[in-house]
Amino acid sequence: MKYDCLIIDDEKLLADSTAEYFNLFGVQTAVVYDAAGCRDFLKENTARLFLLDINLGETSGFRLCRELREKTDIPILFISARTSDDDMILAFHIGGDDYIQKPYSLGVLLAKVQVVLKRMGPEKLPDYDDGYLCVDLEAGQVRVEGQAVRLTSLGFRLLAYLIQNKDKVVSKQELFEEVWGDRFTGDGTLNVHIRKIREAVEQDPGRPVYIHTVWGEGYRFSGGGQ
Repeated sequence: MKYDCLIIDDEKLLADSTAEYFNLFGVQTAVVYDAAGCRDFLKENTARLFLLDINLGETSGFRLCRELREKTDIPILFISARTSDDDMILAFHIGGDDYIQKPYSLGVLLAKVQVVLKRMGPEKLPDYDDGYLCVDLEAGQVRVEGQAVRLTSLGFRLLAYLIQNKDKVVSKQELFEEVWGDRFTGDGTLNVHIRKIREAVEQDPGRPVYIHTVWGEGYRFSGGGQ
């Protein structure tokens, strides 16, 4: 699931009330209470912004921030009751976008979050996403059940072209000319690439639900998922 904001704070009552307040104003927000909860959340969900407490009980927000920064450049706003200048400097040094003091005004905090989300612009949706298969043509990314799938450059271009012509029968000749740029490519080469794509994205490549063979004509990409 996709959220605007993830709050990571071991003060459960404060975290829950902040999330409830944000949701009332249309900022879709989830809550976890420690680093392990954050890791579990990110296995199946995404967020456009992290609201991260420096003190997380068994670990520090700084350590979690470093871990997150190895994987993503999503904005991180630090929240803390600590007032040390060293804390603030460290927060910005390791990738925090702001440092917010506790106790904070929910209205002021919401405004900061809204400003960051607005600055990021509207979220770009993947070109195809049915919950099982997700394809982002601009980023060149394919995910199956949330896990990245590797295709060759040619395989990705072939899948992308079929998605762009979703529910239409695309002839082999059209694929040769538009994807390969070579009208003399043989059927055997195309068949191998189609098989490789099916092996990567289909739950059962022998009974495909995405890339269908239309005998005597070509192929058709159909949505709907597994």
